[in-house]
Amino acid sequence: MNLIDKAIAYVSPQIAVKRMAARKMLDIVNWGYSEGGASAYKKSMRGWKTTAASPKDDIDINLATLRARSRDLYMNSPLGSAALKTSRTNVIGPGLRLKAHIDAAFLGLTDDQAEAWERKTEREFALWAESKHCDALRMNDFYDLQGIAFLGCLLNGDAFVLFKAAQRQSWMPYTLRLHVIESDRVSTPWVDVLLFLVEGRNPENGNAIISGVEIDSDGMVVAYWICNTYSIVTGIEANKMKKWTRVEAFGADTGRPNVLHLLDAERAEQRRGVPLLAPVIEALKQITRYTNAELMAAVVSGLFTVFIKSEGPSSEMPLGSMLPQEEQVASEDPTVYEMGGGAINVLQPGEDIVTANPSRPNTQFEAFVNALTRYIGAALEIPYELLQKSFQSSYSASRAALLEAWKMFRTRRQWMAKEFCQPTYEEWLAEAIAIGRINAPGFFNDPVIRRAWSRSEWHGPAPGQVNPVQEVQASILKVNNGLSTRERETIELGGGDFDHNIKQLGRESSQMDQAGLQPQAPPTKGGSSTG
Repeated sequence: MNLIDKAIAYVSPQIAVKRMAARKMLDIVNWGYSEGGASAYKKSMRGWKTTAASPKDDIDINLATLRARSRDLYMNSPLGSAALKTSRTNVIGPGLRLKAHIDAAFLGLTDDQAEAWERKTEREFALWAESKHCDALRMNDFYDLQGIAFLGCLLNGDAFVLFKAAQRQSWMPYTLRLHVIESDRVSTPWVDVLLFLVEGRNPENGNAIISGVEIDSDGMVVAYWICNTYSIVTGIEANKMKKWTRVEAFGADTGRPNVLHLLDAERAEQRRGVPLLAPVIEALKQITRYTNAELMAAVVSGLFTVFIKSEGPSSEMPLGSMLPQEEQVASEDPTVYEMGGGAINVLQPGEDIVTANPSRPNTQFEAFVNALTRYIGAALEIPYELLQKSFQSSYSASRAALLEAWKMFRTRRQWMAKEFCQPTYEEWLAEAIAIGRINAPGFFNDPVIRRAWSRSEWHGPAPGQVNPVQEVQASILKVNNGLSTRERETIELGGGDFDHNIKQLGRESSQMDQAGLQPQAPPTKGGSSTG
């Protein structure tokens, strides 16, 4: 405080305090974000109290609640279910298919030799992938497991796939088995925490265990702790004692993964995933409640119920007895009042009916729901037209919505192929080469050679076509100008196989020539056609 301030404080302490407060305010005015998102003085910001915590504190301690609510929305909220199923259908569909694409030039193979090797490998892989024996539980084939793992990742935040080995059989030469488990089972052993561990640490090596993920002193993932049951179980497994199995993340001798952790991480040092619906859980729950309330109001307003009021004792049927038996909630309880279509009820002496007019249907319902759907779709990267399966806009707007959605679908498809399909294929290919069913010289000798033999592409369902004619013409232009290939356009437009199409067209052309038939050109604008 300078001499002037001291003099003013002697005469008027109130003015001196205001001068000091103003001087403090000048220190932060127009200083970075102090007058924006970091302001602590604006009325709109004073009540906004947040704390920047680590991924563990922000995510892990809330995972149980997030997963439970995400599952509830998937099972009981139409929009929540639509968001997850739309992603699974467009990203995975019936399953991502293998297209072997080895580095022939590096391996010293001709194009014909490379094609023959790729075809044989794809045929062998189909033997394993299209059989339910690829599943450790023998319930799904490889393509079904893709959808289960991907949906589990969206629903719970992450999913896990274990590589297991079974006995080789004459009818299934491959021993590789996949076991997809939900994220709940990967957890920190609570029994060990109480008896042996301190703050979730492995007693044998001192490694930290974060939500079932064991990391070493450098922060690298070294193992996963898998429980033999869920946290809440019923039936026979209700009395099963919980036990945890430690599974090393990678083989000590081979470096190949023992566990695939399907996690779409968003933050550095993030160990567990967040459910896709986490940012919109509250909005989805509220819109579900609102929709249910509107539906009930519409049902009530559509009922026509007559109430007869009597002054004395009545021998008529009591309230609710005129309802059909299947519509009665509690016919034996005289305190339960029920309404039904065309029902006639007799009130007891002294009883009266007071009703509220629901004024339904609500004319603002659709506009309000559409507005919230846009809000939710933006957070999930799914346009509301696709989320609602309602395309009522122009061709350009509908196509723009699909293209925007497919940016996200392709990104997730590439991620799924990279994190699940390709590692599984490489593990299967190693076994196929080891048992001699596929020949790949140098595969186990050099990682570069191994990568050259393992190269592949994974293709799934094609995007929907708003205007097939225009999109086919665009594909033709791209091929003619060297911007794409016929093989890629065949996959993009319909998910087909160009080589198979060419061979099939050759056979069909030969059959048409033998029958004396000629393909017909499409009709011109005038309605005529040329032969």
